[in-house]
Amino acid sequence: MAVFSIKKLSELEGAKRIDAELYHPEYLDICHVLATIPYAKLGEIVQKCKKGIFDIKAENYVSDGVPFIRISNLKNGLVDDSDLTFIPFDIHRKEIKTEFHRNDIVISKTAYPAASLLFFEYCNISQDIIGISLKDSWKTRLDPAYVVAFLNSKYGLSEMLQWFQGNIQMHLALPDVKRIIVPILNDNIQKKISEVYTNAHEQNKRSKSLYLQAETLLLKELGLRDFNPKYKKTYTANLSDALSARRIDAEYFQPAYEEVIENIKNYRCGFDKLLKHVENVEPNFDPTKYPEESFCYVELADIDSSIGVIQNTNDIKGREAPSRARRILKKNDVIVSSVEGSLEKVALVDKEHDGCLASTGFFQFRPLKILPEVLLILSRTPVLQSQLKKKCSGTILTAIPKKSLDDIVIPLLPLSTQQEIASLIQKSHEARKKAKELLSAAKKAVEIAIEKGENDASNYLSL
Repeated sequence: MAVFSIKKLSELEGAKRIDAELYHPEYLDICHVLATIPYAKLGEIVQKCKKGIFDIKAENYVSDGVPFIRISNLKNGLVDDSDLTFIPFDIHRKEIKTEFHRNDIVISKTAYPAASLLFFEYCNISQDIIGISLKDSWKTRLDPAYVVAFLNSKYGLSEMLQWFQGNIQMHLALPDVKRIIVPILNDNIQKKISEVYTNAHEQNKRSKSLYLQAETLLLKELGLRDFNPKYKKTYTANLSDALSARRIDAEYFQPAYEEVIENIKNYRCGFDKLLKHVENVEPNFDPTKYPEESFCYVELADIDSSIGVIQNTNDIKGREAPSRARRILKKNDVIVSSVEGSLEKVALVDKEHDGCLASTGFFQFRPLKILPEVLLILSRTPVLQSQLKKKCSGTILTAIPKKSLDDIVIPLLPLSTQQEIASLIQKSHEARKKAKELLSAAKKAVEIAIEKGENDASNYLSL
């Protein structure tokens, strides 16, 4: 059924936008609802509203400097620092106009709209992000955490989508960001939402701390905690080894990889082949046989590699599934990227993602004689990462052949050590889940306040 709205010429939003998308009935309905509540436009309440640094290049990134927020860091209302990069202080000082601070707001300028609250003392932002600082006079009326929660709610997202424009790549323009209206809710609701964001931030920190403890425990047990194999520029290999492996590329014979393997083979409790302890599940499911069935689809980009969880999924119909969507996930499977350049994309499948569809860009390991949490850590550390990298082959798309898994080895950890590692990982994932639930509750509370009233929203947050 066609969906349309009719607008008078006098009601158009200026001469620059006459496209139908701007006047989609869904967006107009949202605007009508918000107009019935006391509100302020972002343009009235911001002290600074800036696009990020335009000409920064990857070669400018450093391992220590000023935090540099990119669009990939904006997740669920907070800034994910798992793949955070930094820029030198001299570049930051040159671009000081785009410096932002704790309790400032960052919004995705391209791709799908999202907003996040900053917990950094100071940082800078990329060209795909818009940074916002509220005026001091407005901070007493609109808490930044509440503004972020609103922008990520269905009402805020609708407004941002309404103002997205462009042909090839859609984007938010600064003047349009300033048009977005934010309802002014009572101080009690806003204070509760602010507390939720602080709690969620702390839960995320706890999650990563627990994961690091588990990883450290494993590496210490294997004698790899301070292990730092040196990648040599020149080395030799026997012709017989090259013929046996059917590989003549230098990368395969990098001595650093052999150092890790020898360390595993020298482990005091022994070692064994990976495939004796896990099932390498075949990608033999065909979703196109179920054209009208809905699937949650997991790709490499959906993995939060910092603690090994599935961060997002996409809903697709069986008939829409890409040719690489051939895996059905099961709880406690560990999915491991098979593509060089993203080998760190490893995740433990939880109950929430049991039955999801996944890409053939992963290996799907089903634990048989090893705890799944331990398999996750092994897959994320040099124990497996170095062996997987060694096995990569190809030209345009370098990946790991299935046959090469036959030679991968793992240490035989005592059950008590496995259980200790598993407990830490479980607590880490629980903390991460709690943070996600808190942020979802903040968005839901905003929607309840708009639709049912602030008392109902306050009661919801008190549950």
